[in-house]
Amino acid sequence: MSAVSEAGKARRARVASLGLGALAAGRQLLSGWARLWARPVWAGSFALIIYTVIAAAHHPVLQPTSTNYYDYLANAFLHGQLWLRQVPHQTRDLVYYRGHYALYWGPLPAVLLMPAVAFFGIGVSDVLTSVVVGAINVALIAAILQVATVRRVAPLSRDRRGILVLFFALGTVAITLAPQGRVWSLDQLFGFMWVALAYLAALRLRGWRAFLLTGLALSGAVLTRNHLVLTGIWPAWYLIHEHWDVRWRGLIGRLLVAGAPIVGAVGLLGIYDWARFGNPLNVGIPYHLMNPAFRPDYARYGFLSLHYVPINLFYQYVFYPLPMRADSLMGGSLFLMSPVFFLALAGIWLGRRHGSTWALVGSIMLVNVPILLLMGTGWMQYG
Repeated sequence: MSAVSEAGKARRARVASLGLGALAAGRQLLSGWARLWARPVWAGSFALIIYTVIAAAHHPVLQPTSTNYYDYLANAFLHGQLWLRQVPHQTRDLVYYRGHYALYWGPLPAVLLMPAVAFFGIGVSDVLTSVVVGAINVALIAAILQVATVRRVAPLSRDRRGILVLFFALGTVAITLAPQGRVWSLDQLFGFMWVALAYLAALRLRGWRAFLLTGLALSGAVLTRNHLVLTGIWPAWYLIHEHWDVRWRGLIGRLLVAGAPIVGAVGLLGIYDWARFGNPLNVGIPYHLMNPAFRPDYARYGFLSLHYVPINLFYQYVFYPLPMRADSLMGGSLFLMSPVFFLALAGIWLGRRHGSTWALVGSIMLVNVPILLLMGTGWMQYG
């Protein structure tokens, strides 16, 4: 019996040893995979492949969707016009004014697409554009976390950085926006890209270059989605904090250097809208070909109103859209669709004694104000 018992113990020990070995190998494999995602080039490349595969499963990647409106606007710009020269296959959500079609979205994405449209025509694939910009955004997140670690702003191991990048790429709304194409997705993807570039410039650079390039990136955000300028609170705080030892005249001069491109962008938008509608503050919303479901509320409350806050809060932070059903089109909760974001609350608490934390929270809260006041709920935006 003793020999049998000893043999059984030996077998169990070998099984346990194999199990521990397999576990260790698995952890090492996962660690290596996470470390690859921590590198911007690898992260962007992986995201590009994944987003392309997802896009191809739903739509030919090299063909445009029926709402590739930025291509039409780029074509108009190439011919020195502000109105669309050709009527798209679909006109939903466009602006119709005095017999002309236009976009109410910021014009910068169309400007960036002008070379491609000049070469390939209006048929440039907005799906391919969104896949590429989405992958660039993933690479930018990896770069931001990398430099934030070096600057001791958010010191993280390479494994943890990789996990966060992986979460952003595959666990947030990025994965639903990037494969879609369509004007609504491109608008947000390009806007995010400019904000990420602003944060990266503020973190990576020093001196006049940091202020200038951060300001230029934020001006790009203004020309894409104008409310995104509010995300500039944290970069502004960080740049001031890091250059506090500069004489006050020099610091004010640098802040003016950062602010000049943003003011210029606001001015360009005003001129753009004045040329189209005769009013620098009119982006075309009064002539918006909106979804009929929004018309009654728009007629009564307008485009921005406190009336929309409760429904926006519900769909953006409370409602869970899965399994898909009729009201799922209204969107889905940021936290329930991407539960890792719950940990941000713990991060705020742990960092509550640092000014950087509250500057970042301020950026998040203020940029959310116009979103909560906006007609609509983040239609088909899940997380």
